Amino acid sequence: MTQTSRQGDLFSVSAPPGTIVINSRCLARTQDGHRVVVVSGVVLAQYTVGDRMAEAHAMVSLVEQGWADQNDVARAFGVSARTLRRRQRRFEEGGLCALGRSRGYPKGRPRLARARTRLVSRLRGEGRSHREIAHRVGVSEMAVRKLLKRQGWKPQDPEQIGLPAAAGENPKRSAFPSTAPEPLTGGSAADANPKLSASCSEREPPVVSFDSDPARRSVDRALARLGLLADAAPWFRPGRAIPRAGVLLAVPALTGSGVFDVAREVYGSLGPAFYGLRTTILTLLLMALLRLKRPEALKEHAPPELGRLLGLDRAPEVKTLRRKLAEMAAIGRAMSFGRELFARRVAARGEALGFLYVDGHVRVYHGKHTLPKAHVARMRLSMPATTDYWVNDRDGEPLFVVTSEANAGLVRMLPAVLAEVRHQVGQRRVTVVFDRGGYSPRLFARLIADGFDILTYRKGRFRKPAARCFRRHTARLDGRVACYRLADQGVRVGGVCLRQVTRLSDDGHATPILTSRRDLPAIEVAYRMFERWRQENFFKYLREEYALDALADYSVEAADPAREVPNPHWHALDAELRHARAEANRLAAQYGVEALVNLETHRPTMRGFKISEAKLGREIWRALQRVVDLEKRRARLPRRLPVGRVVDGQVVKLATERKQLTSVLKMLAYQAEGDLLRLLTPHYRRAAQEGRTLVQSALASAADIEISGTELRITLAPLSSPHRTRAIAALCEELNRTQTRFPGTRLLLHYAVAEVG
Repeated sequence: MTQTSRQGDLFSVSAPPGTIVINSRCLARTQDGHRVVVVSGVVLAQYTVGDRMAEAHAMVSLVEQGWADQNDVARAFGVSARTLRRRQRRFEEGGLCALGRSRGYPKGRPRLARARTRLVSRLRGEGRSHREIAHRVGVSEMAVRKLLKRQGWKPQDPEQIGLPAAAGENPKRSAFPSTAPEPLTGGSAADANPKLSASCSEREPPVVSFDSDPARRSVDRALARLGLLADAAPWFRPGRAIPRAGVLLAVPALTGSGVFDVAREVYGSLGPAFYGLRTTILTLLLMALLRLKRPEALKEHAPPELGRLLGLDRAPEVKTLRRKLAEMAAIGRAMSFGRELFARRVAARGEALGFLYVDGHVRVYHGKHTLPKAHVARMRLSMPATTDYWVNDRDGEPLFVVTSEANAGLVRMLPAVLAEVRHQVGQRRVTVVFDRGGYSPRLFARLIADGFDILTYRKGRFRKPAARCFRRHTARLDGRVACYRLADQGVRVGGVCLRQVTRLSDDGHATPILTSRRDLPAIEVAYRMFERWRQENFFKYLREEYALDALADYSVEAADPAREVPNPHWHALDAELRHARAEANRLAAQYGVEALVNLETHRPTMRGFKISEAKLGREIWRALQRVVDLEKRRARLPRRLPVGRVVDGQVVKLATERKQLTSVLKMLAYQAEGDLLRLLTPHYRRAAQEGRTLVQSALASAADIEISGTELRITLAPLSSPHRTRAIAALCEELNRTQTRFPGTRLLLHYAVAEVG
């Protein structure tokens, strides 16, 4: 018996009353008003119940000596982990005597009631002097100064502190430092600058800052705690070679997508907060572009450095960002958020919607909950997973994503997805491109009746066209030369008349393609079908660069228990029946071999042969009888059952709201990269091969930040080679023409690339 197992005997179920198990090595026993703390059978501490100092010392000793962790000790002694950490700090600073401090607020330290604390902060925010506040609250002027100092207020001129201008007042009465962003007012943005980008909405709410130091936003944080601030105003500090500041190149593309206006329309506000809705959305988008794939990745970066990219003193940390995501998920409008962004993308890129690619992406789940299985093609396995269906345009850019219920197949999901597409694109002609997963003649007829054209591979056996029917076709499509050997003919599939274009490869393999488009050249039909791989490349890119498969939420929600699933008992019997039939066939084959090699000189009659092979015959009869019994048992079982009768416990599924929201934001980040790539393409010869890599390098580069009047000037560091630097400089010129303002400010963004010194 090992030492671990002997120690485990100390904590058996038959432990005496008054025993508290801390972990596998430690326990505490209480009897007759005394308590003993035992570690591996050795007494570590003993004290009278109620001796707080001795109890605190025992708790600290367990943790400091490594016998137990903070959570186990805190749970066993009925305190919080925070209390235990506080006692550890006291013991480190003052020894055993420091653990004997009485309960409650430390004696000798004056304090005000919470309501009075809020009153002092509000009066100071109104610009009242310390003396006036002290007279009104009824305390000394020194007490007011100490309270404001603990809250982070810095001594400053009362004239520099102001409230948002009321209606009819001059907003310039509030004094701001010369580098602070000019607050947004309620007037028209076009009146201030007729060249203002349309992405800077007039509905942007007023945003002001009440601090005097952009590196210390204590006043704004205090106002947020008091419920007087819905979102912190971006306030940039000038700086040289700020790491990853090149990501601000993507702000015009993000603003042009309308994400901030749509978020405000759909979600409204996240309530009083320093990190409000606009800041949260911008943080998540910039994180995706910087390849910070999960909120936990923020642990590896200093919050002040990332905060400079947002115009804040600190970026939100992991818990804050997760809480904001949870608040947005609780509103439950991620689908509406994605739908509105889809509508804006349709309006902006309507020319790319002639062909839409629809396909599912399977996200594998490795947790402890029981989820429906789906076939993972890249792993060639069926695993617990959830399936998202994506709609991409002709260039492979994502437009819309929806999570299927219980991994529903493409045949079932296509009508619902295309109904959303029809609602957004109107009556324009759309050709839907999908793979063999959506092959169904009945579905073809339904989609054609709904006004869609189809383009897909033919599934199953088909008659290969004769060699004389194939012709070589060559054309230049999307700037590339395509060349295929094709045969074009009309076919009838399940009662639906379609056109079949068959491609013959060099190795003789024939690939049939079905379509309802009879107006397209055969080579374009083949080209658009094979361009479906753009969507597969998109999935691969998002998995590797954006962690598309990462779980954004570990919680589950109730699923439909009446949903039917395959009966596992039926499948178990079916597998057993297959084995029984195989065994019967094996025995029958062996019996036939014995009959074949039987010598008539030894056994001239069949009766003699049966007598000699009686044992094998009895085995065959038993195998056949087992087959019959299994067939009868299987026939009595239903092939499908409600999932509630199959799964033990509650029927659940992964919570979809937060994942839907993060998928939409990652889609927006990818679209922003694509928009930058399109602006870069005329200025970079190898844009098709390495353009996206160049954009990513520029986004991750360092940059100088400077505030010049009403401009926020971003000067990027030179890139690795002169021709790449020239291409990014040309991209900066293209972005400057958009006249985009940083969200939440009136600062016009101006981009440039530093000259090589």
